[in-house]
Amino acid sequence: MKAVILAGGFGTRISEESVLKPKPMIEIGGMPILWHIMKTYSYYGINEFIICAGYKQHYIKEWFADYFLHTSDVTFDFTNGQNEMIVHNRKAEPWKVTVVDTGLNTQTGGRVKRIREYIGDETFLLTYGDAVGDINIKELIEYHKTMGKIGTVSVYNFGQNKGVLEVQPDGTVGAFREKSDLDGDLINIGFMVYEPQLFDYIDDDSTVFEKEPMVRLVEENQLCAYTHKGYWQCMDTLREKQQLEKLWNEGRAPWKLWK
Repeated sequence: MKAVILAGGFGTRISEESVLKPKPMIEIGGMPILWHIMKTYSYYGINEFIICAGYKQHYIKEWFADYFLHTSDVTFDFTNGQNEMIVHNRKAEPWKVTVVDTGLNTQTGGRVKRIREYIGDETFLLTYGDAVGDINIKELIEYHKTMGKIGTVSVYNFGQNKGVLEVQPDGTVGAFREKSDLDGDLINIGFMVYEPQLFDYIDDDSTVFEKEPMVRLVEENQLCAYTHKGYWQCMDTLREKQQLEKLWNEGRAPWKLWK
């Protein structure tokens, strides 16, 4: 099964770093958050990836082209008048990575549509390139198979981080209580599974995946939700990036399932 990762947006909300590189290539602990996401999939035996690139897509291609340089010791030998490179202690992942330029201004649905030829008639995984979590991918896939729908999205309850007031119609406070996870809304956190019929729900480059396609799937009773109760965090802002970095540096990163 292949995992498709959306990695083509501009990342404007974290422009402090995305002005230099694509948002999925912003580093946590010295490695791109894209790498962390791929390591999560790989932990569950998913090792074939399709990266939907766009903004500064060359950066992603060059990073994978030089993967040995990023992960191994290298000797550059010029003593015989030539430029010889010797790679020591090769540390490579068992990955097959296809990076597709899905266009600079293409919407999320359009990016998915553009990689159809690389999926064929197979069930595939889909997620965003800016969030990490300890999602059980094996359990997610089994849940999708059991439900028998075109699509499955992982959902997560952030809960409420403030005290809750229950206000009466006349404006008086009827009750005050501490926060509860039941007060939060379930949100789509990516880590989705889809059947290839999904492509028929996407019109063109202007299609926003989270709008028309998903609305149609809901209307036709073809979308189900897998509730994730572990850890999940997106990296929309510099503050969130720093929080993830702190967890990683302290050896407390909940998404690090691999050794």
